[in-house]
Amino acid sequence: MRFTLIAVGLYLGSGALASHAAESKPAAPAAAAPQSAKSEFKSEDEKMLYALGAAVGRNLASFNLTPAELALVQRGFVDTASNKEAKVDVQTYFPKIQELQNTRQAAAAEVEKKAGDAYMAKAATAPGATKTPSGLIYIPIKAGTGAAPKATDTVKVHYHGTLPNGKVFDSSVERKEPATFPLNGVIPCWTEAVQLMKVGGKSKLVCPSALAYGDRGAPPDIKPGATLVFEVELLAIEKPAAAPQILPAPAPTPAPKK
Repeated sequence: MRFTLIAVGLYLGSGALASHAAESKPAAPAAAAPQSAKSEFKSEDEKMLYALGAAVGRNLASFNLTPAELALVQRGFVDTASNKEAKVDVQTYFPKIQELQNTRQAAAAEVEKKAGDAYMAKAATAPGATKTPSGLIYIPIKAGTGAAPKATDTVKVHYHGTLPNGKVFDSSVERKEPATFPLNGVIPCWTEAVQLMKVGGKSKLVCPSALAYGDRGAPPDIKPGATLVFEVELLAIEKPAAAPQILPAPAPTPAPKK
């Protein structure tokens, strides 16, 4: 159940969330962490425990907790971690916790959508840009000369994904390793846009949240309601895996005559 993640987050996630709740700007990528932060851990176990807190923090990010609210979460965490009796019946408050999460997500999504609408309006005026009925903005960068995939195909691509502010949230280009996936198994923006491409081509996609991760987002980097920007190069359409060859069963060995 979804409540399980919320409960785990409320009981475990405190330290890693404090900075998230206090900051108004997106956090820097982990690779950009200052050397002092990296050296404060004395062992791999300490890093592992910090990572546990950071992972829980991702589950709580959509609550957008204020410092005062976070202090109350920390009290619940400390009491429970210390094997003290909780001061309220947690099960009773699950519906209200869910309501709070939904309300905070919806508010955050509206802010992101307004910023995304402004970005998309500008992107739609770029040379060669096409806005499809779904809201996708498709901008060819390089024309391909190969075949165009169908939604049921598996494709091999290189891609670079950013938020409208330029922050990279995922990139096969930076990993230097192309990605392969079924085209009908990704966000709707990709399913639609990549079918407009031909092998060897490269395009820029501007995806409204309704064609991406919607009002839930994809923490930690993709906020609820976020518009996503991709540069995609279609490298190949993968051939379906050959069906396994089924060999006929060997003929039974005749029983020896007595």
